[in-house]
Amino acid sequence: MKGKKFLVFFIVLAMLLSTMVLPAFAASHEVMSGETLYKIAEMYGVTVQDIVDANDIANPDLIYPGQMLEIPDEMGMETPAVPAGESVKITIVHTNDIHSRVLEGDYDGMGYDKVATIVKNEKAMNPNVIVMDAGDAFHGQTISTLNEGESIVKIMNAIGYDIMTAGNHDFNYGQDRLLELAAMADFPIVCSNVFKDDYTSLLPPYKIMEYDGVKVAVFGLATPATTYMTHPDNVVGLTFFDPIVIAKMMTAQLEDEADIIVCLSHLGVEGEYTSEMVAQYVDGIDVIVDGHSHTVMETGRMINDTLIVQAGEYTKYVGIVNLELKDGMLMKSAKLITKEEGMAMEADPGIVSLVDEIEAENEDITSVVVGSTDIVLEGEREDVRTGETNLGNLITDAMLDVTGADLALTNGGGIRASIDIGDITKGDVITVLPFGNYVVTKDLTGAQIVAALENGLTDYPEAKGAFPHIAGMNVVFDPTMEAGSRVVSVEINGEPMDMDMTYSVATNDFIAAGGDAYDMFVDEPITGEYPGLDEVLIEYIQMNGTEGSPVEGRILTVDEVSILYMDVVA
Repeated sequence: MKGKKFLVFFIVLAMLLSTMVLPAFAASHEVMSGETLYKIAEMYGVTVQDIVDANDIANPDLIYPGQMLEIPDEMGMETPAVPAGESVKITIVHTNDIHSRVLEGDYDGMGYDKVATIVKNEKAMNPNVIVMDAGDAFHGQTISTLNEGESIVKIMNAIGYDIMTAGNHDFNYGQDRLLELAAMADFPIVCSNVFKDDYTSLLPPYKIMEYDGVKVAVFGLATPATTYMTHPDNVVGLTFFDPIVIAKMMTAQLEDEADIIVCLSHLGVEGEYTSEMVAQYVDGIDVIVDGHSHTVMETGRMINDTLIVQAGEYTKYVGIVNLELKDGMLMKSAKLITKEEGMAMEADPGIVSLVDEIEAENEDITSVVVGSTDIVLEGEREDVRTGETNLGNLITDAMLDVTGADLALTNGGGIRASIDIGDITKGDVITVLPFGNYVVTKDLTGAQIVAALENGLTDYPEAKGAFPHIAGMNVVFDPTMEAGSRVVSVEINGEPMDMDMTYSVATNDFIAAGGDAYDMFVDEPITGEYPGLDEVLIEYIQMNGTEGSPVEGRILTVDEVSILYMDVVA
């Protein structure tokens, strides 16, 4: 079946390429001393860009006497979008990887209310503004997960976003929900390399917008890593094609339809397919507005003739790209507006009011009962940062259940409250797990897992946010030993852990990225991505209750083991 998909794909590609028409040339011109491309273009009634394109000129400022230039036939050519001597300026305001961080926060960015202010400020200076998002907008925080992304669509509509592409996390509610969100949006979600089983595109591949006669084509690309970075059920029946091949197809199609071509991608600059590869191997893309790798590009990166931009994460930055088309030449520059600059601006009152309304509506959702408990589920700071608790066990058991991993590990600092006896509401769970972390899996060796445990135990008996809560293993450590050499034993199913064997480990995205000094996770690739940790815990409680995860000696000091042994002997 997979081979058939690729066969059909390349047949379509061949058909597309076969329809391409080569330009007709009216004359050949020998460059004379002192001539410029502008002067030659004016002589023949064509644009500088026409000559550049016809002759594959890399540097329009570098031509030499005696050079032969092919001059395109002006007959049948469209009237230039911008009359000679005039210019059209277009501004792109772009965001990426906001992960529904709606509000300003200590660890987040400036918030959507300041993004809205930036958009208004840019439009006051130049009405030709395109507002873009490069994906991973709909998932991550309670404000979005409670209504599966709808609140974020409302906010983006109010700000006036013009277009976005789909990030891997935008598939986290499933492809059907993504299509529902796209229908709610006042802007298209474009993606040209994701196809359904019937070989039709899941989302519109591109959109062409016009500003003062200048046509701007924007096509989208999603990372093929989505197939393992979201739950497999979310992408059933979808094929993520090679973004480089698709980008070549899109530019071939759009070059005769638009004056400026923008690739709106969620590829990033790391991994098997990157935005830099697209820029390197695909001609004709003027700008790539990128996301996925959370990279801060202060003034963008130029590869060949393509400007790549990306604005970090969480609205810590908002990107600005200035384009000016004059005499067939496109001038482009990029910059970032920092969180500090944004915080000095006045918040947009409309967005502030809308967020308040959404949060008020969410109160009805947070009051929904998801289960009950006959015992207090311990999540107090002094407990979860120094030892095993029943709530920590419940959370890690839920992580094992959803991932099917061998082991699970989460940090005590991510557990922020206890749950009292009685009904458990969604609000209770969100209070326990307020950071919007999601569950991921990585493959680690036994030696790396021991290193992770050592990291979490360095400060014991002092409280430490990195203290490990675990499932799938039993750990004994000696706090009298030097930090880094405290783990005495690790057992899995009653057998010693093999230091050379590889195990699948479920954790949260914070630890996976090296948070709380869990550096041993950083260089290992993510093998799976799952819903938010709060969602995972809620589903587990609904299915299994809360009584199956008592404190049972998953992580003990050598003294505690001795006491247990004496009790057994007695």
